Amino acid sequence: MLSLALGLFVGFELKHFIADYLLQTGWMIAGKGSFVQPGGYAHAGVHALGSAIVLLAARIPLPAVAALVVAEFVVHYLLDHAKVLYSGGIDPDEDAQRFWAMHGLDQFLHQATYVVMIYFALKAAGAGF
Repeated sequence: MLSLALGLFVGFELKHFIADYLLQTGWMIAGKGSFVQPGGYAHAGVHALGSAIVLLAARIPLPAVAALVVAEFVVHYLLDHAKVLYSGGIDPDEDAQRFWAMHGLDQFLHQATYVVMIYFALKAAGAGF
């Protein structure tokens, strides 16, 4: 099960890099602070789709994949929305420490989400805890 856990972790890390740094567009970023703008939902959807691919490649049972992907979509969206609310207006040139602290906290919380997802994926795959 260690190899499965490590494979999931690497898969989620790669997915996160692709979704956050390669596929995220300006309109996605602009929509994160509003429940009525589609950008934040689209961004969370890219993350959910990427996670579905990782989980399916790891042969996690389909019901668990569905539950984990829905949970990630909701949590990812809400984390990004909260980041905009709490860090909106921070100028990285004026207050670099605060800007990077908020960015780092956001990334830490996303990583913690993957730890939880891996735990439940392993349980669904029959790992004994």
